[in-house]
Amino acid sequence: MTAHSDASPWQTYRRLLRFALPYRGLLWLAGIGMLIEAVAGAGFTKLMDPIINQTFIAKNTSVAVWLPAAIVGLFVLRGIAGYITDYYMAKAGRGVARDLRVQVLGKYLRLPGSRFDTEPVPSMLVRLGSDSDQVAQASVDAMKVMVQQSTQALALLVVMLWTSWQVTVAVFLMAPPLAWVMDKVGRRYRRISHRIQESGAQLLLAADQALSNQQEVKVYGAQKSELGRYGAIADHYLKLSLKVESTRSIASGMVQLMGSVGLALLLFVAGREAFAGRLDAGGFVTLMVSMMAIIPNLRQLTNVQNMLQRGVASAERLFEVLDAAEEPDSGERALARSQGLIEFRGVTARYPGQERPALADVSFLARPGTVTAIVGRSGSGKSSLIKLIPRFYDPESGQILLDGHDLADYKLADLRRQIALVGQQVMLFDGTIAANVAYGEMQDAGADALARAIQGANAAEFVDQLPAGLDTAIGAKGGKLSGGQRQRLAIARAMLKDAPILILDEATAALDTESERLVQDALERLMPDRTTLVIAHRLSTIEHADQVLVMDQGRIVERGSHSELLAQGGLYAHLHRMQFREAE
Repeated sequence: MTAHSDASPWQTYRRLLRFALPYRGLLWLAGIGMLIEAVAGAGFTKLMDPIINQTFIAKNTSVAVWLPAAIVGLFVLRGIAGYITDYYMAKAGRGVARDLRVQVLGKYLRLPGSRFDTEPVPSMLVRLGSDSDQVAQASVDAMKVMVQQSTQALALLVVMLWTSWQVTVAVFLMAPPLAWVMDKVGRRYRRISHRIQESGAQLLLAADQALSNQQEVKVYGAQKSELGRYGAIADHYLKLSLKVESTRSIASGMVQLMGSVGLALLLFVAGREAFAGRLDAGGFVTLMVSMMAIIPNLRQLTNVQNMLQRGVASAERLFEVLDAAEEPDSGERALARSQGLIEFRGVTARYPGQERPALADVSFLARPGTVTAIVGRSGSGKSSLIKLIPRFYDPESGQILLDGHDLADYKLADLRRQIALVGQQVMLFDGTIAANVAYGEMQDAGADALARAIQGANAAEFVDQLPAGLDTAIGAKGGKLSGGQRQRLAIARAMLKDAPILILDEATAALDTESERLVQDALERLMPDRTTLVIAHRLSTIEHADQVLVMDQGRIVERGSHSELLAQGGLYAHLHRMQFREAE
């Protein structure tokens, strides 16, 4: 657990308010608007006194001219002040939400790979979406309601004290029990809000799994079971939501009940003051109208507990991300361009929470200009090995050296500039072909370099046929392209980067024969003069590798060339025979 989880709601809220500091100018303007709005509302209430006493009792004709004008003027002033308040508070609140979203996404991109193993992406999207909105409501919108309603209530209280302090003091004996109710409501809201946010994340995850895998769901007739699982989570979410609404409704009813008791008390005490000659009809109406106006203010203050407590719960979830430990990046050695000499020395690696290591005592040397193939059964540790080179994970023990220095000695950004990665699942983004090839730090690449990369990757044959060429939009995750076309764009991206280390993670495993031929031909142009590590599923694609590492249960059990390993008759030869029979 991180340190912030022990923070009180007030400490969390104070930290949250720091995100509103860049918008304090807007908040000051909104505050002035609230003050003017409250004074104008209280001024109208105070006008009840001359309206009753001078118009209906004394029948003073001189006030008949200025009283209507004063009422209109006060409401115009109040309307302008209300607009200023609403606009600038909304601008500040949306600004806080935007800042938090950007900061949390940036933090996620700096977290180690283990974070993405323990938290599903839909949960991350909930934090970036609804949690950020709830936080904006807590930091600014709830503040607006609290300050606005409190200011108006205080202004009305001043009017009441001015009119008759004796009646006002008697009525506000109700304040302590009201404060007790609001405290109890706040504690319950916060407790339920935590559970609602977690349930919302589970709801999104269940829907994401069912919709993303809709083909498997339909083929295996799993619609009923998936719908049942989603329905169970939705029912739980509904129960929690109803608990929140029930709490809010009971609290609001309690406030109104206390308000009615307060009004009855006002009537009783005001009657005694009137009999004593200390309160006239106009003063009584002023007190009554002020009390009636304060009750909605108090009800709004209890309703804001829902917004505030859910926002604090969301803030704690966001702060948990912001407080998480980032990828270690303490290296100070600069690296312009690596020679590409990679050495593993007794490397053992383990995923968090796993007893059995993913890699155990792995040692090998990959020289510049050579191809090292890594093969083995599923789960043997092949992918775990290559994830250590860009430092997506760090080893538990042992050393990984690049050009004779430990990977941790290098700056993380410099290290990753030396590596190009082409995986089985190509990650493309919603944009144009040009933007996906000239991606990240390569976005300023020249048109000639981009064209050479496209040509070298055998992608020109389909890119040239597209209506907009390089400027063609490929849809989310490259959905408008075939698997082979996406793979060739990934190779073009790697060619454009021209990194000294190339990692190929089963780059042709999921392709048809024609696509595999085109991709393999592109890879052969990409691989020379680099240190290439290839995870290979089809052993026929690595016959010309300089060395083959055969892995089993996280260890290198065989090594040598393709022909040497076949002659040994071990695990590699067994895997080769199995694939040969499948091919026949």
